[in-house]
Amino acid sequence: MERVSKENYYLDIAQTVSKRSTCLRKHFGAIIVKNDSIVSTGYNGAPRGRANCTDLCFCLRDKLNIPRGERYELCRSIHAEANAIIAASRADMIGSTLYLACTDGKTGDLVPGTSSCAMCKRTIINAGIEKIIIRDSETEYRVINVTDWIYDDDSLSGKFGY
Repeated sequence: MERVSKENYYLDIAQTVSKRSTCLRKHFGAIIVKNDSIVSTGYNGAPRGRANCTDLCFCLRDKLNIPRGERYELCRSIHAEANAIIAASRADMIGSTLYLACTDGKTGDLVPGTSSCAMCKRTIINAGIEKIIIRDSETEYRVINVTDWIYDDDSLSGKFGY
């Protein structure tokens, strides 16, 4: 039996974390790893104490036909990356890797080509995270060096993720 790669091991964990998501559209899971130890995990869902979209049985952005990547101020959820960062100390995040997996809320299928939104990119940069590994399929993933987000500043060009 072939041993799973370290990247896919952590991506498997991030995908499992995504199963806690309370979003009706997309289930994101994130884990932050440093020196081969998991620092924290996060999934997308409403702030503590507020009703989740799964409890309300509707998504306001769906109701208003808002396309993917737009009008996040209307979303109830805190993103998985932000929740993982909130749960960690900055000292533990400096030089770390964030693993991110996303599945479709309706089908449960992996969503290839996902990326962090502009706000999460800024948060990741400030947290001191060094790289992001994003799952595209059960075995394929992308590696993004966070310094690329610093030099390719999407806030100046109008190209936004998610």
